[in-house]
Amino acid sequence: MSNEYRDIEKFTSAIQGIFPKLMHYLNAEESRELTGLGITPGQINALLVLYFHDSLTMGELSNEIYLAESAATRLVNRLVNLNLVKRRGDDKDRRIVRVALTSYGRQLSRLVFERRSFRFNNLAQRLDPSERESLIVSLQAVMRVFESQEKPAPETETIFNGEKPPLHEEK
Repeated sequence: MSNEYRDIEKFTSAIQGIFPKLMHYLNAEESRELTGLGITPGQINALLVLYFHDSLTMGELSNEIYLAESAATRLVNRLVNLNLVKRRGDDKDRRIVRVALTSYGRQLSRLVFERRSFRFNNLAQRLDPSERESLIVSLQAVMRVFESQEKPAPETETIFNGEKPPLHEEK
C-alpha cells in the first residue's frame, strides 16, 4: 500500500477531488432509484430507517435521520398524507407518539432497499475482497470522525488549523 496520502495536504487534495465526483454519482443514482416513486431522498431515508425498525418515537426517528424533531415531524406529516407511515400512541406511555410504516410504506421501502442492494452488489462484484474490506473500514473511520465532530465543543476549545483562533484580529 502506498504511503502517498500520509501527507495531509496530499490527502486533503485527493479528498477534495474525489468527494464532489462521488456525491454527484450517488445523487444521480438516488435520483434514478426514486424515479417514478413520487418521494424525496429525505422521505426515503426516513422510510428506510423505519423499514429496519418496527416503530420509533419521533425523537428516535429524528436522531436516525439527522433532523431536528420539528423538521422530522413535518416530514412525517407528509409521509402520513402519502399513506406511507402511520402514527400511534405508545402502549406503555400515551404521551409518546410512535411512527411505523403502513403496508404500502413497507412495500415501497422494500423496493428501494432492493434497488440499492442491487447497486451495491454490483459494486461489490467489481472490487476484490481486500478492496471491499478496505472500503468499509475506511468509510467507518470517516463516519466515526464526522460523528465525533458533530458533538459541540466548548467555545473556548474551538480549534482551527490546529490552533486556537486569535481573540482579536492582528494588524
